[in-house]
Amino acid sequence: MNQVSSNPLQNKKKKKKCLHYIQRVALIRTLATKPDILLLDEPFSALDYQSRLAVSDDVYQIIKKEKKSAIMVTHDLAEAISMADRIIVLTNRPCTIKKIHTIHFEHRSTPIENRKCKEFSKYYDEIWKEIDFHV
Repeated sequence: MNQVSSNPLQNKKKKKKCLHYIQRVALIRTLATKPDILLLDEPFSALDYQSRLAVSDDVYQIIKKEKKSAIMVTHDLAEAISMADRIIVLTNRPCTIKKIHTIHFEHRSTPIENRKCKEFSKYYDEIWKEIDFHV
């Protein structure tokens, strides 16, 4: 009975750490097969915002360290800009390539730090206007 916490906040923190760990292990397991290209399909969608940021930094650093190319599918524009060298904007169905953006930060760093770069908001505004999304 002592092993199960009655504190819901503590349980939530343990769950976040567990999901973070699971994401890292999954990436490392994938890298063990020595793929040429990684396909990351909404890799952080199960995580809360803070965990997404932390895990995206970890994944970014692992991919860079291992010198791998990755194709990441995401609907999170900020996530895409902070992690990518290029962003491909697609049209609605049937999908075609609408535009390819090359992302260049004067001082590229981790995804969290890239969000602070002066170029980030310029890319965000430019790409947001191209997305076929109506509120």
